[in-house]
Amino acid sequence: MADQKLLSGDVHRYDLPDDEAPEAAPAPTPASAPTPAPTATSAPTLTPAPALTSTSAGVPRRRVVGGRLLRRAVTNSTAILLLLAAWEVLPRLGVVDSVFVPPLSENLVAWYDLLVGGQLPEHLEASLARSLSGFGLAIVLAIPLGLLIGWYKPVADFLTPLLELFRNTSAVALLPVFTLILGIGETTKVTFVLYACAWPILLNTISGVKTVEPLLIKSARSMGLGPVRLFQKVILPAAVPTIFTGVRLAGAYSILVLLFAEMVGAKAGLGYLILDTQSSFRIPDMYAGIITISVLGLLFNLLLVGVERRFSTWRTT
Repeated sequence: MADQKLLSGDVHRYDLPDDEAPEAAPAPTPASAPTPAPTATSAPTLTPAPALTSTSAGVPRRRVVGGRLLRRAVTNSTAILLLLAAWEVLPRLGVVDSVFVPPLSENLVAWYDLLVGGQLPEHLEASLARSLSGFGLAIVLAIPLGLLIGWYKPVADFLTPLLELFRNTSAVALLPVFTLILGIGETTKVTFVLYACAWPILLNTISGVKTVEPLLIKSARSMGLGPVRLFQKVILPAAVPTIFTGVRLAGAYSILVLLFAEMVGAKAGLGYLILDTQSSFRIPDMYAGIITISVLGLLFNLLLVGVERRFSTWRTT
């Protein structure tokens, strides 16, 4: 019987090789949907590509971004430009005494004369050497001490009363003490800057360590991180923004308090320049020294902001 079925053509499709399988019959077309007759216009219709807009091209997009940055820069600098314009116009109109507040243009001319004459670079170099030395020593000493106090409670309990005593004492008030103990040389000025810069760095470092999210610490410990790895991977990165806040404050202090130190027993420096020109009634030269200090502080702050962004790239913005 099986042989008869095979002979009669009862062969399944899957019993044949691929090259011998019969082609599938086309599905029947419903009567209600007649096959359309081929026409001469059966070629595919081409859809035109959309035209490029000004914002989709690379160059116009960069122009838009550049325009936004320019508008932001103009907005942020409007107040400064108004101050500079008032500084130039008001003395010339007689609103303020031009003897004590010369126009801005005269001060800039005096600044250029000091620069060309070599006096300004000499004073600027002396101030930068003292400021950066004290500031660098403050970073090296205050950050490790702040991490130690913030992380280990016994150390904090031992040093906190002493810190509270000295943190409320003005650095300027201690300048005569530094002068009596260390003399009027370079050591006094660098130590004075070190003392003034250490406090904002130290206190912000302690605060940064103590204010780390407790849930973050518990999660890290539950994942098996030891004390060293926990401090390295969790505590220190979380405290970086607060630490850099103290570093930026210390950067401003390093220039401000140095002026007081350079006004006592110094023969060079921006503070000495300002005091000497004021006593000899060279008012434009005095304002030239003040402008130099302001620009120096601004550039120093911008540099610290860039360093902070470099060490805080993991933060979401």
